[in-house]
Amino acid sequence: MRYSCCFLMLLAQLLVRGASDAATQDPAGTPTPQVVNPWAICTRTAVSLGVTPVEVQPRVPDMARSPAGLVFSSDDGVLGREPWVSNGSPGAGTRLLKELFPGPTGSNPTQFTRVGDRVFFTADDPAVGNELFVTDGTPAGTQLVKDIWPGPLGSFPNSLFAFKGMVYFSAGDVAHGRELWRSDGTAAGTILVQELTEGVEDSSPNQFAAGGDGGLYFLIDVRGTFTLLMRTDGISDAAEIFRTTTDPGFLRPLTPVGRKLFFVVGMSHGGDVSLMMTDSGATPVTLGHFGDIRALAALGGRLLFSATPEKGSSDRELWISDGTVAGTRLLEDLRPGPLGSSPDNFAVLGNRLFFSATEGTNGVELWVSDGTAAGTHRFADLEVGAGSSSPRTLTVVEDQFFFSAEVQGRGAEPWVSNGDRLGTVALTELARGPLSSNPRGFVRSGGYVFITGEDAGGVRRLFSITYRPDGTCPP
Repeated sequence: MRYSCCFLMLLAQLLVRGASDAATQDPAGTPTPQVVNPWAICTRTAVSLGVTPVEVQPRVPDMARSPAGLVFSSDDGVLGREPWVSNGSPGAGTRLLKELFPGPTGSNPTQFTRVGDRVFFTADDPAVGNELFVTDGTPAGTQLVKDIWPGPLGSFPNSLFAFKGMVYFSAGDVAHGRELWRSDGTAAGTILVQELTEGVEDSSPNQFAAGGDGGLYFLIDVRGTFTLLMRTDGISDAAEIFRTTTDPGFLRPLTPVGRKLFFVVGMSHGGDVSLMMTDSGATPVTLGHFGDIRALAALGGRLLFSATPEKGSSDRELWISDGTVAGTRLLEDLRPGPLGSSPDNFAVLGNRLFFSATEGTNGVELWVSDGTAAGTHRFADLEVGAGSSSPRTLTVVEDQFFFSAEVQGRGAEPWVSNGDRLGTVALTELARGPLSSNPRGFVRSGGYVFITGEDAGGVRRLFSITYRPDGTCPP
């Protein structure tokens, strides 16, 4: 069944009002501005594509969009794990892309990374070992990029990352160990960028992040003793920005905020952690010491993060930093007292941060912040009262965000929001009744959003939901 934009809004009103009166009004009594969306959900019901996507890392779907559809890994029980492609339709629309390793062993493709109109990934080949591959989503356009370590052993590319139209990654060869490489998708254009540790010692570049200053930031290992923060513009050699001992090392992903890069470094002997910042690769400054730092996100040129003030504290709250010591402060004490509101599951939609938190009375629910204390409040009480809807896996897709939430009579199932309370609606359950599908993924490819979720039998499947520019949904 398909819905027009207007009917969807009416449905949203009924669903949210039925779930909670508190979900339709601001705690302070002020209206929430409506977000204008150029994209629309054409139906609330996702379609099972009949395949099981492979998750190499638990709870982390591995897939990327291409011109021909979503590229992912699946195992049909006959050919082993191989790359597949889906245009959003079951049957012939979701099919094996190419058998790279003939026979039942499978090529074990992973790390699908979109760069322009192509998807890079790693896979096993009986002749070259584990190497870098590329695809445009068609069998003819799926091929080995280069045998970096000649012979059947393989260079084992890792940490694939898109930067300035190329893929950067770590890979090993017999002469240099594991170092920094990049590729434009051709054998000739796949080169060793820089030997960061001389000889066969590995530097193992990882945790790549693209800064707003045009730099590529990443970490390297120095003989298992130090971890270095590096920066390159893709032209000059990478330069060291900061180093710390490998244990405990860097504790959270590198987080770009405009021209600034924020990072978290652990202190030795189980001490506090330090929030640090470098501006365009300049000498980093320490912004503050905390017991722990969890989620981080860029919002309006500032960093929002979840932190406890000291080691052993449970008072986790929402903090903000403009990159200065004086400007690094508690944004709002959402749950006064020693327990804290535990902000988590950050997602930035437009100029607002959406996250999960609790003020101690209404359970763990959806909250929102515009980066000010006055603009930080509960967004929706989806499970009315003391119960928790426990929103998680918040993922922005175009001008909406998808997430998982649990309400009475339903397990953890997919929801979608356009940033307005009335536009926050539950999608049809993937696993009916009190069972949970635990949805995640939420990747748009073409006119569909792809979701992974557990069916009624507990098997994780790939689903698609029609998602088109507003006014172009099929009749």
